[in-house]
Amino acid sequence: MSATSDPSLIRVALVEDDVHFSNAFTAALEAAPDMKLASASATLAQALQALEQPPADVLVVDLGLPDGSGIEAIRAAHERWPGCAIMVSTTFADESHVLRSIEAGASGYLLKDSVPKKLTEEIRSLHGGGSPISPLIARQVLMRFRQGGVPTPAPARQRGDGDSPAVLSEREQQTLEFIARGFTYDEISGLMAVSRYTVMTFVRRIYTKLEVKSKSEAVYEARNKGLLAS
Repeated sequence: MSATSDPSLIRVALVEDDVHFSNAFTAALEAAPDMKLASASATLAQALQALEQPPADVLVVDLGLPDGSGIEAIRAAHERWPGCAIMVSTTFADESHVLRSIEAGASGYLLKDSVPKKLTEEIRSLHGGGSPISPLIARQVLMRFRQGGVPTPAPARQRGDGDSPAVLSEREQQTLEFIARGFTYDEISGLMAVSRYTVMTFVRRIYTKLEVKSKSEAVYEARNKGLLAS
């Protein structure tokens, strides 16, 4: 029996628009003897199309896609691939995204604060019935329970709903502050204990939310909007 048809392999579908992360993730799967990449999608449209194929065992989804929210892919996968375990891998650490993802069908929620190779361990855990969750997210959810229950998720913000930018996540804000202080991407990577491509993902999210194309524009806009001290 060939490796590609071996039923013992964990078939993993990926939905990720960050090319660097996607390439690193694919390489990590290729190095894992018990896993196989079933499909890779860079947009929501491609993800929905992939869901028309035979189901994967595990679906790893980024939330910030260029043509929509990864939560839509989670919801669709939960319906079309009921036996598939779904895990979020994203930079979004805010409460709304976490709760909406879980409600849509995700069983794991990881922040992009580690190298993709470590994700293979989490995939094994998820496939085995576990619910991998980043410590920051777990702590946030526990604090909410202690403060009186789980809050109602805010409705999804549609494209074109007003002109104000989305609020930066905690890690995006931290990245922005380091940029404003003149640190390089490599230095920020070391300070935040994350990989360089994770920093680049944070930067890309910041640029999108602030509608800018450079560091200087990001700092200027952030100060104008009160996200940074003048």
